[in-house]
Amino acid sequence: MSGLAAYRGQFVSDAVATASPARLLTMLYDRLVLDLVRAEQGFRDGSRETGSNHLLHAQDIVVELRCSLDVDAWSGGPGLAALYTYLLTELIQANLAADADSVARCRSHIEPLRDAWTEAAMRGLQSAEVAS
Repeated sequence: MSGLAAYRGQFVSDAVATASPARLLTMLYDRLVLDLVRAEQGFRDGSRETGSNHLLHAQDIVVELRCSLDVDAWSGGPGLAALYTYLLTELIQANLAADADSVARCRSHIEPLRDAWTEAAMRGLQSAEVAS
């Protein structure tokens, strides 16, 4: 591993280790969208391996989001859990079929969620700054 790659890896590790729960959530969503973009492009370019690798990582993120979700914490919890389950099923099927259009449809569900969680995290940060 080159010095730059090692430095980048350490930087990412430090960023994750010191991030707030809200920031970790937005980081997961950001990476999920990136994986979906890369998977879709890989399939469209005819690279099943590239598309599949990114979809496998995206599936891992969706599983993590689903497992860490406290469905009883708020009234929208069960609906979000159902959406994660649906998305996981769709991502698995898209991966089996190397279907870029299915990946794009999944991304169309994820991006608004990512944007909403990012906005909520920013509002929480602003509230914390005002309180201190």
